[in-house]
Amino acid sequence: MLTDPRITALAKLLTHYSVGLRAGDLFVIRAAPVAAPLVEECYRQALILGAHPHVDLRLPGLDEIFYRTASEGELDWLSPISRYYTERFDAQLSILSEVNTKALSGIDPARIARAQAARRELLRTFMERDARDELRWGVAMYPTDAYAQDAEMSATELADFIFGACLVDRADPIAAWREVAARQQRLVDRLTDKREIRLVGPDTDLTFSIAGRTWINDDGKKNMPGGEVFTGPVEDSANGTIRYTYPAVYGGKEVADVRLRFAGGRVVEASASRNDELLQSLLAMDEGARRLGEFAFGTNPGVTRFTRNVLFDEKIAGTVHLALGAGYPATGSTNGSALHWDMVCDLRQGGEIYADGALFAKDGQFVD
Repeated sequence: MLTDPRITALAKLLTHYSVGLRAGDLFVIRAAPVAAPLVEECYRQALILGAHPHVDLRLPGLDEIFYRTASEGELDWLSPISRYYTERFDAQLSILSEVNTKALSGIDPARIARAQAARRELLRTFMERDARDELRWGVAMYPTDAYAQDAEMSATELADFIFGACLVDRADPIAAWREVAARQQRLVDRLTDKREIRLVGPDTDLTFSIAGRTWINDDGKKNMPGGEVFTGPVEDSANGTIRYTYPAVYGGKEVADVRLRFAGGRVVEASASRNDELLQSLLAMDEGARRLGEFAFGTNPGVTRFTRNVLFDEKIAGTVHLALGAGYPATGSTNGSALHWDMVCDLRQGGEIYADGALFAKDGQFVD
């Protein structure tokens, strides 16, 4: 069992700040058994705050059994328990804690896409309740050997990396995140009222509208770590091409060298040098999967390397990421989909970003 005191600090940060638990909240914690030390501390903190915590532990291997064994009807089935959590609970915390990130590597991508499509209604409800502040949530990662292997780090290096990026090694982590919030708000203020973004880089020249959209300051509320500002592009506005620097990971599979061409807001051409079949299956999931639901700037200086986990990779300072599929209603996005797939593009070497025709960032650095 991991007894690192930073686990307690992270649990306090997640419950008191990221999720913002209140007395009387119905609160579910989702994790794998390996994350028990963090689950226990979050459970303890929830009780201290007067919430009503429930733990949903998922055994490793169940997803593989499901995708290999389920009938078509079972792939299409939506659990009423999952529906209840999304529709009725006040708060939820998902602790990423895989012990084998490649467990689904041999699964037919079409089966994964079909099961994900069945959750479209649930994802829409989740995002709508989030926008109305009826559902507070958080996502964090527990250091496992599988994640360390993916990131090409030792277990100790990964733990230090996670805790450092989450600022739990600071004397007052909540105060540290409030400083981040103030710094990022200045970026949000600069972007407010901008109408168009253009991304230019190697094999990339993509333009889309953000007119009338709201920018969100990801300051460690919900996602931990925070470290991005994001919005929802106008659904029919994206035109041009983009080549993603880093592999896009979905269900443990790396979709490498993704290239997309947009016209009228839709992906009209797509290719990948590895796992192209998965890319095509996910794009075919529904109409919204071919449109952009999110655009964001990564701003976390503590995330210094690619880990193959998008919770961290999308925060790398100097990068941008765009999500195919569902957009967050809080940004003004109306794009609906069962998919929300973030892909990271590194613009730190030869990249330029223009806002309303004026240079806004160059080589990963914002221009004053």
